[in-house]
Amino acid sequence: MNTARKPLPDPSDPVGTLSYRTVLAERVKGEAKGQRTAQQIRIATCALLENAALQDLTISAICKQAGVANGTFYLYFQDQSQLLDDLLPGFAHFLQDGMMRASRGAPEDGIRAATMAYGMLFRENRGLMKCLVHHLDRFPEARSAFHRLNRDWIETVAAAARRRMERDGAALPEDELMRRAYALGAMTDQYFSGLFLSGEPGLVAVSGDLEAVVDTLTTIWERGLKP
Repeated sequence: MNTARKPLPDPSDPVGTLSYRTVLAERVKGEAKGQRTAQQIRIATCALLENAALQDLTISAICKQAGVANGTFYLYFQDQSQLLDDLLPGFAHFLQDGMMRASRGAPEDGIRAATMAYGMLFRENRGLMKCLVHHLDRFPEARSAFHRLNRDWIETVAAAARRRMERDGAALPEDELMRRAYALGAMTDQYFSGLFLSGEPGLVAVSGDLEAVVDTLTTIWERGLKP
C-alpha cells in the first residue's frame, strides 16, 4: 500500500456542509412561521445534545434554547422521543449523502474518502451521533434509516472489493466478504465513538491527527477485505 498522504476531501465539496444544524437552518429559510418554529426546536435539540445526556434533554431546556414557550413544543411534537424520531432519520440520510458524495468524488480511493467524511461528520455532530450509536433502539424510524445507511455503504465497499479481486484474479466467498465488511464498519463506529464521544484517554492521545487516523482505518479496511 502507498503510505503517502492523500489530500483530504474539501470540507465543503464533495462532502458538503458538515453541520446538520446549518442544513436545518438553510432548509427553512423563506418558509411559513410554523415551519420555522418547528425547525427552531429541532436545531435547539441538536445544540443541547452536544453537551447534555439524552436523559437530561427536557422540553423546558429545548424551548429555552429555541426561544419559544413550553406550550409551543406540543403544537409540533408529542414528547422528546417523538421529536428525536422525527429528527434522527433526516440526520442519517445527511450522513449517508456526505459519505457517498465523498466516495464518488474519489473513485480510486473511495474507502478513505468516505471514512474521512464520516470522521468529520461524526466530529461535527457529536450529539446526534451519540443518539445513533448509543440509543438507536429507542427510535424505530432512525434505526431503520441508520441500518439503510450501513447496508448501502457495506454494499458499496463490497462491490469495490469484488472488482479488485476480479482484476487480481482472486476470490473470496460472498458471505465471508460481507462478514468482514460489517465487522470493519463496526470497528470504524467504535473507534470514532471512543474518540469523539467517550473521549477514551489512550485513544485520544494517539488520535490528534485525523488524517493519520483515517490512514490507519483505511489500511485495516483494505487489508481486511483481501482474500
